[in-house]
Amino acid sequence: MIIAQRLIVISLDAMGSRDLDEHLDELPNLRRLVVTGTRVRQVRGIYPTLTYPSHTTIITGQYPREHGIVNNTKLQPQRKSPDWYWYQRDVQVPTLYDLVRQQHQKTAAFLWPVTAGSKITYNLAEIFPNRIWTNQVLVSLKASSPAFLLRMNQKYGHLRRGIQQPELDDFITACAVDTITHKKPQLTLIHLVDMDSMRHRYGVRSDEAMAALRRLDTRVGELIDATIAAGTFAETNFAVLGDHYQINVDRMIHLNQAFADRGWLTPTPEGTVKPDWHVLAKSCDGCTYVYTRNFADTQNLKQLMLDTAGVVSVIDGRAAAKRGADPHCQFMVEAAEGYYFTDETNRPSVVEPVDPASLGTPDRYHGVHGYDPDKPDYFTTLVLSGPAIKGGHTIDHAELVDEAPTFAHLLGVQFPEPLPGHALTDALKGDTNEVQ
Repeated sequence: MIIAQRLIVISLDAMGSRDLDEHLDELPNLRRLVVTGTRVRQVRGIYPTLTYPSHTTIITGQYPREHGIVNNTKLQPQRKSPDWYWYQRDVQVPTLYDLVRQQHQKTAAFLWPVTAGSKITYNLAEIFPNRIWTNQVLVSLKASSPAFLLRMNQKYGHLRRGIQQPELDDFITACAVDTITHKKPQLTLIHLVDMDSMRHRYGVRSDEAMAALRRLDTRVGELIDATIAAGTFAETNFAVLGDHYQINVDRMIHLNQAFADRGWLTPTPEGTVKPDWHVLAKSCDGCTYVYTRNFADTQNLKQLMLDTAGVVSVIDGRAAAKRGADPHCQFMVEAAEGYYFTDETNRPSVVEPVDPASLGTPDRYHGVHGYDPDKPDYFTTLVLSGPAIKGGHTIDHAELVDEAPTFAHLLGVQFPEPLPGHALTDALKGDTNEVQ
């Protein structure tokens, strides 16, 4: 009889190929999965290599131009803090969890980006209050599975300290362990952000980031143990993956300051932009979109950006769309290593160093992502292990868009439209949906 096996996808945000290349001996639980399963050593990300577009690609198999999540945050220049793409309603293509639900199977997600308001059976959505008239409890209840959220908070809320790390990942792991043990979902999606947070604040190879990597390994072990306690280990495949890597930075590029200097946009004292803008940068950190309205002087605009310190390339909207990015941008601009973009105005110069004392405040980082996925040594990675997966096997290279069709194959579901990637059948033992 053909039945689907269970799948647990664990996203270790900002995990790079280098992390496992150099530190696997320090990570007993990940090493166990590598030895018993298949490691895809280098996974090339999508453009831009940001968390929300990447996680949406992981569960749709489509590039941002197709699935619609082209950035972490929305284009809202009149808001000091733009909304993130929290809600599934912004996803324009089918998702893996909806395909599983259509098979009348249970799904679970824990801080998986862009799942707010979804029909996931057990959902703790990633969202935060972005209006003065609301609070974390209300927005989370609206975005998540309300009764489930209340139960998890009642049982494990003492572990968290707001959204601070590593406590938030402690809370999420406890909730996921409880759900895997007692609810036994067919598909479980878990997003752990400890290492990404530490890399932003302290640097990519910092002691703090490496300590976070070891904490993540411990959490992976707890999730594996949950399937043993549930009696589902023998029928569960695991996918432990990164969504992108990071690069150290020490200088910022404020293109909107350059545009304001030329009268192409008007900043406000609060740091927002007035609605009558003609040219606007929308940062993806390592790269930035540039949008235009009623603006004809695109050649001078392009030259201005090319002449800006720290800019290594400028491509037009058609080329950006061909690479999978937002087809509505006029240009996509790439920063050199060591530089990243902000959306800020009212700055003393277009390019300025990051004040070390400011690290940890909004838009002030020691490490970022969002760059062109072809930057040197910028790959993420994927580890597959379970009853359907070859043991002791390595695949040298794959694309992020290959992950969703691989997961669909393991779950016995099929996307309705052809995908740009392909299932990594070289990692599979055979007909993965036949469980004896």
